[in-house]
Parts: sequence; structure tokens; C-alpha cells
Amino acid sequence: MAFNQQLREPRAFRLNSRLIGLCVFFAAALLVVGCKSAPAPVEQASTAAATTEAPAPADDMTATEAAIAGMGDAPAADPSTPTAQLLRPDAPMNYTVKRGDTLWDISAVFLKDPWFWPEIWQINPQVENPHLIYPGDVLSLAVGANGEAKVYISQYGGARLTPRLRSENVEGPIDSIPFAAISAFLTKPGVLSKDEALRAPHILAFRDDHMIAGSGHEIYVKDLNAPLNQRFSVMNVRDAIYDPETKDVVGYQAAFVATAIVNAPGDVSKAVLIDGAREAQEGDRLISQEGEIPLTFRPHAPGRDVDGQIIGTIDRAEYIGQYQVVVINRGTRHGVDPGVVLAIDQKGEVVHDRFGKSPFYTEPRGKAVQLPFERAGTLIVFKVFDRISYGLVIGARGPMKVADRVYNPSVGPRR
Repeated sequence: MAFNQQLREPRAFRLNSRLIGLCVFFAAALLVVGCKSAPAPVEQASTAAATTEAPAPADDMTATEAAIAGMGDAPAADPSTPTAQLLRPDAPMNYTVKRGDTLWDISAVFLKDPWFWPEIWQINPQVENPHLIYPGDVLSLAVGANGEAKVYISQYGGARLTPRLRSENVEGPIDSIPFAAISAFLTKPGVLSKDEALRAPHILAFRDDHMIAGSGHEIYVKDLNAPLNQRFSVMNVRDAIYDPETKDVVGYQAAFVATAIVNAPGDVSKAVLIDGAREAQEGDRLISQEGEIPLTFRPHAPGRDVDGQIIGTIDRAEYIGQYQVVVINRGTRHGVDPGVVLAIDQKGEVVHDRFGKSPFYTEPRGKAVQLPFERAGTLIVFKVFDRISYGLVIGARGPMKVADRVYNPSVGPRR
């Protein structure tokens, strides 16, 4: 019946119906073709760093330069959040390790807070010393659908190739912090722990009955126990450094005097002084220059809460800036080990409220009020003793001083 009715419809209407049908057919065909040619939808990642790949650092830029170029006051990351949220928005997907890089610098290229590096670093257990990174290694960033980020070695550099049949020196793994920043401190400490000062050999006397000595003079040293030609820094021990909490002596300020080279080992050894900076005196301590501090540790937050203070600086510097060495009143007994990263808060000043509750100036001094502590920098520990540690300031937002607070970054600023 419907079919017969369609035959009775006017011819114009039937033609219009056919045109409409053809238009619908071609529109559907175009839609199918468009869908086939369009790219597949990409799963949205949890952070901008995962979805937007920033251009990798230029080939001639070290990690230090790249980190400084993109450095900003990024907010502190919450370690309980997915690791992708720890990434910098401009984190590159690939980075080739270069000579002069340090692990801290590379961490800062990828992360808002470099001390979370262990959270994203994926090691290869089949590689010898899997935590070590060498120049030439290519580091790659991967972000999973669950928001977990990982940095891993996607290509190994030539420094790892074995066996080695070359006669020239082979580059070792990169250091965690720049050795140049602490090398002067290692040879001319400026601060000695209490144990170092008490146990170090000392100048017993000078040859030819001298009362003091300088470069070219010979000294006698008791309990040196060192081989021929070993080098020592001669240090003059000065003021004691006290722990402000316990009031105990935990170290001493020290001044570099000269370098001593052993030229006659024995029960009482003889050494010659060179590179004199000031006159040597009886009782000056000898600190070995041969000891090495491994700098291949990983930056990491403390395993437990740490809350201490800066108690000393080199040469009694009043203000502390980036790449200066400081002494803190926390050591192994407090859970500190090499690689621990601590935040530094500038101690708030004490001001006098001269108004009180009055809208007018009422008192010349008024009630004393402690201002809040303010975040001023970051340090990484590189040498640890029982009650004190040496740290290198690796980030500075403002000047710091002795008595400023050092603490676990996850604890937050003191108010």
C-alpha cells in the first residue's frame, strides 16, 4: 500500500527525495573518510610535563646551564602525589649527560624539587653500579597512564664499555655535586670536628730551635704514621664551635697555615713546609690531603625528621651564599648521611611592636615579637660525623647566616 502511494506522489517531490538521499550518502562518506584520516586520540596525562614535550637542552648546554636557564621558584612537591606531578613543566624527554654535569644539576632539569630524584630514577639491576651515571649516557623520561614518572638510561655512553684497552684516562661517573665547589675546603678545611682536632697529629717542634716557621722550614711531628712524600694541611685551631642546643663543643674554627710534605717518616716524623699562608706554631694540627670523599651519592630527603641549625662557616663568613660550605649540628646520630638534602630557613628577626593595640605610636620599644622563618636556600650534606656534618649550599633565594634553621624539606617552614 505504501509502495503504491509512493507511485501516486508528484514527480518533483520524488526527485527532491532522491537528492536528499544522495546528499546524506555523500555526507556520511566524507565523515567516514575524515575519521579514518584523523590521528588516534591520545590519553591525557596527569601533568603538563607528560603531555607537552619541551625542547631538549641544546647540545652544548650542561645540565647546570639548562637548570639555571629554566630555574624558577617552583612550589614544593608533595611526595604522596603521583610522581608525574614532581616533574618540571619544561622537563625534556631526553637528555645526554655531559662532562661537567652533576647528579644534582640533572635532577633539577627534570624535577621541581631535585631531592625527589630517587622517586623517579629507575635503575637497571643488570648493570654494574646501576646508580652511577656516566658522560655520554642518554637519560629518557617516561610517564605511565597511572601518573608514575620514571627516568632511565635509554642509551649507554662509551665510558661504560669494557674491557678497556686504551691508555688514556677514562672518564668516571658524574659526581652528585660539583667537586670544584668543595675542593678548597677539603684541602683547607676552615672548620674541624672535635674528633678531627683532637686526633690529628700536631707539630712537636721546629728544626734549628725556631719558635715559628714558614715555607722551606722543617718541622717535627709526633704520631704522624705517614709514608714519604704524603701531603698534609697544617691547620691552626682557633675558637670552639658550640652546639646551641646542648652547649657542648662539637668543633673548632681553623685557619690554613701551610702544606707539609713528609720527608723523613719515623716515630717522630720530619716534614717540610711549602705554600705558607701564615707562620706555623707548635701545636698546629696536620690534616691529610690524601683522603677522598666519594661524591657519587644520590640526593635524597632524610629518612627521618631533621631539625637543626647552621653552626659554623668557613673563615667566619657573616653571610652565606650559593656553593659555600657550612657546618650543621646534625650528624649520623640524627639520621644524616651523605646526600641528604635539607632546606634552609632564614631566622626571623625580633622586632618591637611600638603600637600594641593602640592606633598611635605609644612606646619607644614596645613588646618583642619574633618574625616567621623564611625559606632561604637548600644544602646537600657531603661529609658526616657523629654530631655535625658539612654541607654545600646548592640553592640560595637570599642571604643566610649562622643560626639559620636546616630541616627536612617535607616538614615545612617553621612559623
